[in-house]
Amino acid sequence: MNKPVTILAATTLGTLTVVAVVGTTLPAAASPFQPFPTTVPDRRPEPTGSSVPRTTIATPAVPAPTITLPTITLPTITPPVITPHARRPSPPPPVPDATFAVGPSQAPACTGVVVTPEQNAADVVDATPAGSTLCFAAGLHRIDRMLQPKAKQTLGSDQGAVLTGSVPLTGWTASGGDWTVKGVLPKPYAQIGQCEDNVANICHLREQVFVNGKHLKRVATRDKVVPGTFYGDYAANAVWIGDNPAGKSVEMSKTATAIGGGQANVTVRGLTVEHFASAPQAGAVVLGGGWNVFANEIRWNHAVGAMLVNADGARLEKNLIRSNGQLGAGQYSTTNGTIAANEISRNNTDGFWIADWESGGIKTTWSNGGSVSGNLIKANQGVGLWSDAYDDGRTFAANRIVDNAADGIRYEIGRNGVIEDNTITGNGLGTGRGSGRSLWDGGGINVNTSSNVTVRNNTLGGNVNGISIQSRTRGNGPWGKNVLRDVVVTGNKVTMKGGTTATGMVQNSGAAIPAGEVTLKANEYFLDSLSAERFQKFGQWFTAKEWQQAGFDADSNFLLGKRLIR
Repeated sequence: MNKPVTILAATTLGTLTVVAVVGTTLPAAASPFQPFPTTVPDRRPEPTGSSVPRTTIATPAVPAPTITLPTITLPTITPPVITPHARRPSPPPPVPDATFAVGPSQAPACTGVVVTPEQNAADVVDATPAGSTLCFAAGLHRIDRMLQPKAKQTLGSDQGAVLTGSVPLTGWTASGGDWTVKGVLPKPYAQIGQCEDNVANICHLREQVFVNGKHLKRVATRDKVVPGTFYGDYAANAVWIGDNPAGKSVEMSKTATAIGGGQANVTVRGLTVEHFASAPQAGAVVLGGGWNVFANEIRWNHAVGAMLVNADGARLEKNLIRSNGQLGAGQYSTTNGTIAANEISRNNTDGFWIADWESGGIKTTWSNGGSVSGNLIKANQGVGLWSDAYDDGRTFAANRIVDNAADGIRYEIGRNGVIEDNTITGNGLGTGRGSGRSLWDGGGINVNTSSNVTVRNNTLGGNVNGISIQSRTRGNGPWGKNVLRDVVVTGNKVTMKGGTTATGMVQNSGAAIPAGEVTLKANEYFLDSLSAERFQKFGQWFTAKEWQQAGFDADSNFLLGKRLIR
């Protein structure tokens, strides 16, 4: 329930009544892998006419309605012999947001077949019948091939077990102030995906290196190696690091996938999954139909932390999914999947393209029904929550989406979507390749070439823009021509202050929006000034009064003063 606001002042400018307020408060925010399909190319060019200068426009001689403040109350291999080793130190995990109880501490007790670090976990899983529970004992479990649980098996731990896809690197040789080891890399392989640095183009390389648990940054050439970095020379089969490895644990990710295989109704709980050399667009944990993956920590894997693939009815809940190389969580070709109550933070550590290539928090594609709800999606280098390419009937609700480098929510080439009750702050302020500040570059919420989408009861503030509605030429798909139609924006609270931040619509020459296909109504806008042009339609800028006279937000409120967004 909203708390009452304190009214400081009311003034009338022409026929537009404006109320200044302070102290308002928000309601509480209630391979075997198929890659994401390639959509019609849309690499964010600035369409013709998008840079129309701000102009003073003539407004119709129609009295605007009075605005008043309402009362607000993989193949099987023979496993090698593994020699016991000293456990390497690991940096302490970040403290999750206080409102989110996530990770292995939330897992229940585990009773079943015990798997110790000295055993080969894949062998134990293979030898255990369907429906069994396997309990991983405390310690570091080196996974040399993907665990493929049988139907209705549970893989769990109540002792803080860590599954790692990395191998120790030893036998270092000093050379020219750096250190090198040879014979540890795979043969060179092709590039998948797009990198933020599209000159060096090294983000797709899967092997990561860690010194005492700290992730090293990959560099493109031997001469760039300094402490805190590494170089992989695939032609010479050598790894170079800038840190003296003496007395330290140095490891390299090697195994591609921790858990997958596609059997139904598997449960994974209470595990930490790290250091898997997943290919771009592939997950360290790959959920199948009816899976329940909850109360795990999934971190420092090269590509996607957790991926739902043909995973009808699967649930990904109460996990801490952080610091993965490309994306926190992904979903493809899934009906009624649920991604809920996770913390998904600080993903895209390996330099994938921030503005427009599947990096950041969550991305879903080609999926029907289901929801992404109640998550904390924070500080990811990319889009916070992205629906792209033929999602149908998806609901994004009650998420806290904070400080992501690109859009808070992007709903692109989909239909029948609901975006509701989210709190979206500080998104889209990245400065990387292809980023910008116009409505073409996105906003707190970005609806792009989608149909029958409702955006309601969200709270937005401090984003690059408020709500951006984009109609682009995107070709044809399974539903026919991709167009923007029937978008309703209602009941939202949008703060827009400073710079060029705006709410409105843009279109390019081949994707005109017919009149009446976008409705904005019953919203509240918190503005720095009534004379500020905070609204835009097809390159024309509008003040609040002009926006209403242009036929939008006739029953909405335009407020001055401070609004507290928590």
